[in-house]
Amino acid sequence: MADTHALNVLVQALRALPGVGQKSAQRMAFHLLQHDRAAASTLAQALQNAVASVRHCRHCHTFTEHEVCDTCADPQRERAQLCVVETAADQSAIERTGTYRGLYFVLLGRLNPIDGVGPRDIGLDLLRERCGDPALQEVILATNFTAEGEATAHAISQILKARGVRITRLARGVPVGSELEYVDLGTIAHALTDRR
Repeated sequence: MADTHALNVLVQALRALPGVGQKSAQRMAFHLLQHDRAAASTLAQALQNAVASVRHCRHCHTFTEHEVCDTCADPQRERAQLCVVETAADQSAIERTGTYRGLYFVLLGRLNPIDGVGPRDIGLDLLRERCGDPALQEVILATNFTAEGEATAHAISQILKARGVRITRLARGVPVGSELEYVDLGTIAHALTDRR
């Protein structure tokens, strides 16, 4: 690689992005500096602006530029439902479906004792408080279907059992448009168990 400290720092910064290794980071850095310096400047400014102005919503912990995000502030949202997701990206995915009109609670990750991530690290105390709202009737657990996501969903359901709210979990099943012979056996087993 070129003998330039600033370039090395840029490559290392790009490697902080998920799924970006050394070679990809180098390609991105070289492209921005060689072919699109204007885009590099725009990207740098956008990152600085986002870091300075984006924070977590006081109610749901998603990203916002205000104290309360647009979703929590929207009077048209269904206040009886609260969907618990691991990240703001997961919330965004559910919103893009256009089928859910309730509120959210964005965990700050998922339980992972091996990495030292416990209930306080992901905001379970705050979730417990949020579930004290008398208007709340259902908590939808929409954590990922990984070992950590399942453990997180289980811990949340145990914490909220005494609250008297209905606790549901996202359904698992065979993806639309897929052929059974290519679907993994765990997914098929869950689809059979959770059939309706």
